[in-house]
Amino acid sequence: MKRLMNNIVFIGFMGAGKSTLAKMLAKEIKTIVVDTDKIIENMEGKKIKKIFESSGEEYFRELEKKVALWLEKSVQNTVISTGGGFIHAENLNKIGKVIYLKSTYDGIIKRLKTHPQTKKKFAKRPLLHDAKKAKELFKKRESLYEEKADFVIDIEKFNNEKEIIKEIMKIF
Repeated sequence: MKRLMNNIVFIGFMGAGKSTLAKMLAKEIKTIVVDTDKIIENMEGKKIKKIFESSGEEYFRELEKKVALWLEKSVQNTVISTGGGFIHAENLNKIGKVIYLKSTYDGIIKRLKTHPQTKKKFAKRPLLHDAKKAKELFKKRESLYEEKADFVIDIEKFNNEKEIIKEIMKIF
């Protein structure tokens, strides 16, 4: 078993599997996992969708910045799952080693549509409700993910999450 010497931060588009893989990796290396969206939901006392509806995306991004600063100053030896737009955090690379879970837009949609809880997966992602806008957002973010990543894992090259975790373990 490898010992985590720094944080590992998962980035990627909505639905790429950041939360699922973060939990699996944390279990594998026997450490803790935090999810930036869950932290924000706890801070605000409401779900992401409701935050977007009541206060808008700009407010949500400000909350992400606060969480990013807290993570940098206060969190160590942790696997961190981020929201799809967390790449805009200026201090992202100071938080830990950044792993981009890369997929095509169609690959992500297929992954979500074949999930046993499809409706729930789409419902909790307000920016996916308009397919045209979501695809444009994906195209805008794609190069940013690449740019910010210390490591890129093309998740479409693997048959399941366990294979992806094995690949990630090779990095560390």
